[in-house]
Amino acid sequence: MFKIGLAEDDLKIAELIKTGLEEYGYEITSISNGIQALESFQTNNFDLVILDLMMPGLNGIELCRQLRTTHKTLPILMLTALGSIDDKVTGLKSGADDYLVKPFHFKELLARIEALLRRNQFQPEKTDDQMLSFDDISLNTYSKEVQRAGVPIELTAKEFTLLELFLRNPNRLLSRQYIAENAWDINFDTGTNVIDVYVNFLRNKIEKGFDRKLIHTKINMGYILK
Repeated sequence: MFKIGLAEDDLKIAELIKTGLEEYGYEITSISNGIQALESFQTNNFDLVILDLMMPGLNGIELCRQLRTTHKTLPILMLTALGSIDDKVTGLKSGADDYLVKPFHFKELLARIEALLRRNQFQPEKTDDQMLSFDDISLNTYSKEVQRAGVPIELTAKEFTLLELFLRNPNRLLSRQYIAENAWDINFDTGTNVIDVYVNFLRNKIEKGFDRKLIHTKINMGYILK
């Protein structure tokens, strides 16, 4: 049974989410205060957490940032009524893996949760295939470690998934549609720039301080690792 932590101060919404997810076999811990949520999420082993943006004590953005200092790969889904592009980018920059705007259909929430859990829980067997590399960057699919020129690089779960996708497709142009379907398990929404935001996050981490750029943009086409 997967354990999900829910930080939501709207008790009606929290109860609807909790009841719905429990019907699908999830174990839900619901907390309405940001400070209490942070303490619970840091001391208990949750498989995924859902954060509301506006909460008393500690807002969802700061809660997400603090969680990321100790839980690098914990799947985090941001749930909020604020749906502008800037709001989404702020949530993603704080370390969230996905962003769902209220009001939402429960089936979409369930699909997002299943996708995040599926990618985070998969642990490949220890084989020679666990090591992926290109140029001077290497990624271990088993230990989740990433290095460039021997320097460790800390990535969030979504950034790791995105880099793994590029490393499995070197010198191949990847469209935004392809990236969305293989890194997010969702159909590409032309009204969002989430793919571009995460590619930039990844670039900043694997290219900052290095002379060679690895991920290149093909305008109106996608991205390529070369």
